[in-house]
Amino acid sequence: MAKVFDEIDARLQEWIGRQALFFVGSAPLAADGHVNVSPKGPIGSLRVLGPHRVAYLDISGSGAETIAHVRENGRIVVMFCAFEGPPRIVRLHGTAEVLFPEDPAYAALLAEGGFDDASIPEARRSIVVVDVTRVSDACGYGVPLMTLDGHREHHALSSAKQLRVKGPEAVEAARRKRGARSLDGLPALDR
Repeated sequence: MAKVFDEIDARLQEWIGRQALFFVGSAPLAADGHVNVSPKGPIGSLRVLGPHRVAYLDISGSGAETIAHVRENGRIVVMFCAFEGPPRIVRLHGTAEVLFPEDPAYAALLAEGGFDDASIPEARRSIVVVDVTRVSDACGYGVPLMTLDGHREHHALSSAKQLRVKGPEAVEAARRKRGARSLDGLPALDR
């Protein structure tokens, strides 16, 4: 049976920090829009900033669905699954804000958060800040037991190669073009 908590307390924060990764879910307002779920990690790229606030360092990827959805309606859920130890799922529902590198609060939050980086600094796209309105857990009985063999280096290696071969301006232009709009045409990196 699911339990709802008043906040992210120290015990829950410690449990979150032991997980291997997290998932982010978002959706557009349109009934026929595409729901999006993205795996994120390493877990250190997410920080608990307070009892009702978390943030994660977002790196460039194949699309920008979460950013587009957050810009449109702010709705988001962050989910953690215990793949080791006792079964458990924790969900943090809330509203989010996207901070881009040119935003005044970005640099301060990047320094304050001390986020682990899944890639190279040039691949950083934004910080997604979530004001958590609901904290709940579930049994997690359907989540398989798995062990973490390590983190993939593919993103960092690929990003470094693109930067070296194409140059920073071309890499940034390609990222903005690829992530300009969501699958449903919502503005994402197109500002």
